[in-house]
Amino acid sequence: MLDREFERIGKRLFMEGLVGANFGNMSVRGEGGFNITRSGAYLDAREMPVFVPDAGDAPREASSEYRVHRAVYRETPHSTIVHAHPVHTVAASLDTDLVRPADSEGGVLCPEIPVVTGDPGTDEIAENVARALRDGHIVIVRGHGTFAAGKTLDEAYIYTSIAEYACRILFLSGRLRGVL
Repeated sequence: MLDREFERIGKRLFMEGLVGANFGNMSVRGEGGFNITRSGAYLDAREMPVFVPDAGDAPREASSEYRVHRAVYRETPHSTIVHAHPVHTVAASLDTDLVRPADSEGGVLCPEIPVVTGDPGTDEIAENVARALRDGHIVIVRGHGTFAAGKTLDEAYIYTSIAEYACRILFLSGRLRGVL
C-alpha cells in the first residue's frame, strides 16, 4: 500500500516541521518509472500517488518536480526521494555552497551537504540535483529545499531530518552565516 507509506512519511515530515501545507513531494521507483505525489497534495494525507514513466510526458497531476525525480532515478541507484522545505536548511543555503554539519550525527552520516542552484520544475534543477546525489544522499537547492534519496522512504526521511537538525545546530551555535 504505497499510499499508506507516503502518508506515514508525510505525517512525520509535517510533524517535524520539514514541510508546510502542501509543499514538498516524494517518490518511489518502480518498473518502467516511478510513483510520485500529486501536484498540490498534502503530504500528511492519504492520496494515491501518480505513476510517471521513465521517458515521455508526465501526467498533469504529477508533482511539478517530476523532472528532478526522473533525473535522479536515471543517474543514480537510489530507489526513493523525499523533497522537503526545512526552514533552517533553506536559510543555510542562502549563504554557502556547502554545509558541513558540526553535530556528531550529521558529521558521520552526511559530513558535507552540497548546495546547488536551479529554479523549481526546470531541467537545470533536475540536472544539478541528480549530479549531487550520484555520490550522496542529500542535497540542498539554494533558497528552495532539500532532496534526499535512499533505498526506502524512511532512509530518505532520515537524511532530510539530519540535514535540518544539523542546520539548526549551526544556527544556534552562531555558525549559520559565513563559513559553515
